[in-house]
Amino acid sequence: MKVPKTTTRFCPYCKQRTDQKIDLVSTGFKRGELKRGSITRSKSRGAMPGHGNKGRYSRKAPKNWKRKTKTTTRKVLIYKCKVCNKSKQAKNSRRVSKILIGEKLKNE
Repeated sequence: MKVPKTTTRFCPYCKQRTDQKIDLVSTGFKRGELKRGSITRSKSRGAMPGHGNKGRYSRKAPKNWKRKTKTTTRKVLIYKCKVCNKSKQAKNSRRVSKILIGEKLKNE
C-alpha cells in the first residue's frame, strides 16, 4: 500500500487543518532465548537438577506449525503536525503486508 509523505488533516491540538507528516509505529524488538520462562534460561539457572519427571521442561517447543498463519500484519500510522510538532496515531490500523511511505502514486 502506498501512502504520501505528507497530508492535510485536522490537528486536534491546533484546532485547524494543517500539513502533517505520516510515519509508521515502530514494532519494538523481539525477546530472545533468555526470556523469563524459557527452557534454556531455566537450564542455565539449574532449575531442574536430578532424576525423575521434569514436568513442563520435559517437552521441546514445536519447530513448525501445520496450520496456515497470517500473511499480513496490522500497521498503525502516526500523523505529526508540522505547526505544533505534536503527533497522533490513526484511529484504526490497516491490515497490509507492507506500507510504502513517500512512494509515487499513479495518478500524480
